[in-house]
Amino acid sequence: MNLKTIKIGNLHTKNNVFLAPLAGYTNAPFRRLCRQNGAGLAFTEMVSAKGLCYKSEKTEALLAVLPDDDGIRACQLFGAEPSFMRRACESEALAPFQLVDINMGCPMPKIYKNGEGSALLGDMPLAQKIISECKKSGKLISVKFRIGLDGDNLIAAEFAKMCEGAGADLITVHGRTRDKIYAGEVNFGQIAAAKNAVKIPVIANGGVFSGQDAQTLLVRTGADGISLARGALYNPWLFCDITKTPVRDKRADVKAQLRATQKLYGERFACVFMRKMLSFYLKGQKNSAALRATLMQCADCTQILQILDAVSL
Repeated sequence: MNLKTIKIGNLHTKNNVFLAPLAGYTNAPFRRLCRQNGAGLAFTEMVSAKGLCYKSEKTEALLAVLPDDDGIRACQLFGAEPSFMRRACESEALAPFQLVDINMGCPMPKIYKNGEGSALLGDMPLAQKIISECKKSGKLISVKFRIGLDGDNLIAAEFAKMCEGAGADLITVHGRTRDKIYAGEVNFGQIAAAKNAVKIPVIANGGVFSGQDAQTLLVRTGADGISLARGALYNPWLFCDITKTPVRDKRADVKAQLRATQKLYGERFACVFMRKMLSFYLKGQKNSAALRATLMQCADCTQILQILDAVSL
């Protein structure tokens, strides 16, 4: 894969292989794990603009960063009201972040029915107003969107032009329509159309579970870079394969992730979260189904560590 830095405003990424925002997963310890293994940029999970404006403690907790987080700090924001989106960008909670990504791609019914996420694909004037208002905050702004609401309404190029015109510094295009959720083939042609329509950097997203997938996505779309989502959840060391970064001690990586999660969010959250994460990491290994069943019975992080010491990663 052709590795290169991406210029986003006055910032330069380490490379062009990013970690996409993943609701419920891309917290600070997981972002650090992916960066340490080669990710050039890592986004927070999506956070509610209204939650930040109303100073919700639960919302602000999603923006936690680690002391050694010295790379570009990027968060993802969702909402459908331009004034709230701008206020959120200007909030104290987002002060540590140089780049704000606007979610215009989430397909989940709860988000969609509120007119947020991928619903904005169906209201381009509102989407444009949101981007331009966020840009007034002085933050660098990126936008992540899908190629359309369904196969009869493919609008990647048009939407990309709108984002650029409204002031976006970078766009990420998920190559599926909203109705497909996360199923089906990635539409390389629509991502390529978006890339050819604008001058700002374009990141391609969707279907990367191997180094070959990454190469195919980049070549078939002509994008400036790629971002990993579910592929990184199952295997954060995939970044090593794609970026040719030396593979670290996986067991030590997971232990560090667990301890940092425990310190930031407490024992109960860390136990539940790391049971899920280690289950992902063990997928495909010998006796993995039995190991995952045992893992889900763990009552605390000490028991998780005991399983971690006994398995091969």
